[in-house]
Amino acid sequence: MRLHPGAEHRRLRGDARLGQERTQARVGRGAMKGLRVVVPALLALSACSHAPERRAISPSQQQLVARMRAAGATDLDANGRADGGMSVAGKLDGRAFGIAVPARWNGEVVLFANGYSIPGTPVSVPADPIAKEPSGGFLTAAYQENFAVGQSAYDKPAMAVKSGVANTLRLRGWFAKLGARRFYLGGASMGGNIVMALIEKQPDAFAGAMTACGVTGDWQSEIGTLVDLRATYDYFTRGTAYELPGDHDIAANALSPVPPTGLGFTRPAWLFMQIKRMSAPIAKLFKAARANPNGPEAKIVARIASVAGVDADPAVFLFPIMTAMVGMDDMRASFGGRVYSNRDKVYHSDLLSPAENDALNRGIQRMDADPAAQAFARDWYRSTGRFQTPLVAVHNRHDGLVFAGQAVLLKQRARAQHNEAHLFQLWAPSQQKDIPTTGLKGWAHCGFTPRQAAVLWRTLHHWVETGKKPTPGRY
Repeated sequence: MRLHPGAEHRRLRGDARLGQERTQARVGRGAMKGLRVVVPALLALSACSHAPERRAISPSQQQLVARMRAAGATDLDANGRADGGMSVAGKLDGRAFGIAVPARWNGEVVLFANGYSIPGTPVSVPADPIAKEPSGGFLTAAYQENFAVGQSAYDKPAMAVKSGVANTLRLRGWFAKLGARRFYLGGASMGGNIVMALIEKQPDAFAGAMTACGVTGDWQSEIGTLVDLRATYDYFTRGTAYELPGDHDIAANALSPVPPTGLGFTRPAWLFMQIKRMSAPIAKLFKAARANPNGPEAKIVARIASVAGVDADPAVFLFPIMTAMVGMDDMRASFGGRVYSNRDKVYHSDLLSPAENDALNRGIQRMDADPAAQAFARDWYRSTGRFQTPLVAVHNRHDGLVFAGQAVLLKQRARAQHNEAHLFQLWAPSQQKDIPTTGLKGWAHCGFTPRQAAVLWRTLHHWVETGKKPTPGRY
């Protein structure tokens, strides 16, 4: 990974596809393996989970489990690990958690906040966060250095920043009762937004923090780009073979992510079917555009990308649009209304004539925001740049869901608060990945490798231990 100090905004402005200081909707089970971020999660429905092999725990570990119970945990299930440590699944005030404690625990803890999951999916976390890594390698690297690691489930799937903050803090407080003396925090995608809320609202809770591919700006811009992309796609594909299925109201779900009442047992098959329905016309459009670069489909793709300010890339279209199609109802319920309005927005593309731009602005669908929902979104959460916790933040310049504009917003806000001393930003090389069920490749969301995730941990840990901010360069 390479940091380009001072060049982020200049380089982004030079690229019309990345020059939006807004986000591109967040969902997906990202390319950081095991990361629960949304649409890729849906596309991985065929993945199976297996019960871990059972191993006995030592007498000293049994004593620690007893202390865990005395500190308020219930439903505890401790299992020995092959490396001599143990994993423990349990609940705190009814919220599930999963942790791993190494054999020679150093008394410090690393917690992780996962990303967005599809509305209606089960709320859960892995019982063993090392055997089934939710962070792509960040937790494993810390565990190998004798840190206890873990995460808490949220109160609900999908948009859950407020409960993610509360439940992560609850797990931290419980670890403190066990004698933990220092805490670190990591998060990815929506979890990156949870990290920002925690370090800005709870400045003394964590010694250091990391965000990867995170919504480090705000939800109004994030959801705004999601809505704009869906609305623009609808406008340019209206009456063609590439129209999206379902309800075309951009303020509501197009399709239901959950099966009808009484058919809950069909949920995996139902989700897979809905994903196929949503992805099919977009994939068909891109295949036709690539087969004939000078044809009408290529023109449609270019126009959508230009108006929405995104890459002309199948993943960049698929993941945000599908998120909007199955997540808008939950977002409205979670925020208490709509957080974004395009009522007065003037859409424009240099690829369109003045008359075509006028027609676009007359014909594109509009929606209004609810002030109370916007206020809630500011609280949960719009970053301010006011944090004292050392923060390592990494993004990809090309990302299928959370775009580089989020990194720009974070940088701008930290600079406005004269707080750049507490922020170290990295750009990781973007990755092209196969998009399941489509036969296409596109920009990965959270396109990081386990090696890079381990580097993030070591960089953060060294910063906290030495007090010396990392220097730009290759990582």
